[in-house]
Amino acid sequence: MTDQILELTNVRKSYSRGRQVTEVLAGVSLRARTGEFLALMGPSGSGKTTLLNILSGLDIASGGEIRVAGSRLDFMSTGQRTKWRAATIGFVFQSYNLMAGLTAGENVELPLFLTRLGRSERLRRVGIALELVGLKGQAGYRLYELSGGQQQRVAIARAIVAECAILICDEPTGDLDRLAANDILDLLRLLNREEGKTIVMVTHDPVAAGFADRLLRLDKGVLLAESKTAPQ
Repeated sequence: MTDQILELTNVRKSYSRGRQVTEVLAGVSLRARTGEFLALMGPSGSGKTTLLNILSGLDIASGGEIRVAGSRLDFMSTGQRTKWRAATIGFVFQSYNLMAGLTAGENVELPLFLTRLGRSERLRRVGIALELVGLKGQAGYRLYELSGGQQQRVAIARAIVAECAILICDEPTGDLDRLAANDILDLLRLLNREEGKTIVMVTHDPVAAGFADRLLRLDKGVLLAESKTAPQ
């Protein structure tokens, strides 16, 4: 048995356009334990989002071995990865990606329509998820009634409602002011420490990176030396 939830070995990704080949990831190897909170930093174009997409099964590597939550993604078909991702990965984006015509609760419920859960169980899980992110009793609120920080909390509730093991966060505080950003980072750390979620967060913000257990730096497709982050 191993407590490694992420195991990437010599992962490469390149794109071809005619005779031109662009290498985005140049042999990245990464290990992370279950329950770790990782921050990933690097300049624009360094391959951060590509790496997130590969370890979450949204994209296919050009080479290397990808084992996430005990499954070899590089051996899976597209359909298998889709089913695996729905059960394993929760996504939190910079722009929230919520449906404007739905209430907070309806937005959170969306991933559960991919399951066989009945309506009563779906609503029970929605209530639990909203309570975990501090929005108990606000399931019926429309998005225009919520602040940016509250909308990001709805997005986080949507990410955890299916009881995923891993949260993939791509600039989750990029559109928020410092106070709201710190509230979201406190929430992510709570989910990490109290709920055992493994978190991989891309950020340009050194303050945000300080909430993580470990800081990784990617530059020109190469993973540089790791460092411990300062506790917040």
